[in-house]
Amino acid sequence: MLAISLMRMGAKGKPFYRLVVKEKRSKRDGKYLENLGTYNPMLNPAEVKLNHDRIQYWIGVGAQPTETVASLIKHNPFVEAAAE
Repeated sequence: MLAISLMRMGAKGKPFYRLVVKEKRSKRDGKYLENLGTYNPMLNPAEVKLNHDRIQYWIGVGAQPTETVASLIKHNPFVEAAAE
């Protein structure tokens, strides 16, 4: 089963996370299939960059987002650039 979860990066006391698609049973910072974005909680406000197209693709093929990732997706909706 696939999961969309956070992968911790950064130094001790300075967390930085990647949103990744991986096997649900693999380690938190182990092998992953694709990087879907980043989350930096150290900035004020926290910086979240998501690739919404790929997130929707992976959810469509059965990947389950963790509670934290689902919250990040919900609070950072996709905003299309205004067409000129």
